Amino acid sequence: MVNPDVHTDESRTRDRVLRVVSQEGPVSITALVERLGLTETAVRRHVDNLHAAGLVEPRDAAGPRRRGRPAKAWTLTDDGHRALASDYDHLAGQALRFLRRTGGEAAVQAFAEERVAGLEHRIADALDDAGDDTARRADALVTALNAEGYAASARPVGTPGARTALTGVQLCQGHCPVQHVASEFPELCEAETEAFSRVLGVHVQRLATLAHGDHVCTTFVPTPTTTERSSS
Repeated sequence: MVNPDVHTDESRTRDRVLRVVSQEGPVSITALVERLGLTETAVRRHVDNLHAAGLVEPRDAAGPRRRGRPAKAWTLTDDGHRALASDYDHLAGQALRFLRRTGGEAAVQAFAEERVAGLEHRIADALDDAGDDTARRADALVTALNAEGYAASARPVGTPGARTALTGVQLCQGHCPVQHVASEFPELCEAETEAFSRVLGVHVQRLATLAHGDHVCTTFVPTPTTTERSSS
């Protein structure tokens, strides 16, 4: 008899692989091995199964090519995003279309603003604990967004200390619970971006969105340079 715990463990590992691809993709097998602490054989098996199921797809990896088979980086497909999506996705779309028919665009905008106001309220304590430093607040925002199901990550960009460099944090969201609804109702993305600006205390810029077909939502968060801090 097959031990049911084996299937449970396999399913959990598969879900872990899928979520890391959503959070960090395009991501290589090597990076997945380091991130998940699994053997390369195990990671390749899970990625191959996810690819066969149509949940992930390969892209040519950036950087110098090595001998042998071309390196690939993996991202989620639309089906992969749907596999992580909440069951209420379809219902939310219906509700917003009804709201737009009966209350107009202003009603949709009001809903989007109320939705992010709830998010701001839930993450307020975590952001307050991070203090005034923008980078630390961005890290706190990432943690809070992950708790909300956004598969978020952040990394520094630019050259700190350079007078002309555009320095900041690149905030990425590999999954969005309302991605497919937001593709029809961009007010949701716009309200979320404005909320990020408010909670971080700086004007952020949305560079890419899952709703528009990009593989990840990307937001640039500017941080003060050394020169700016010393002159303030």
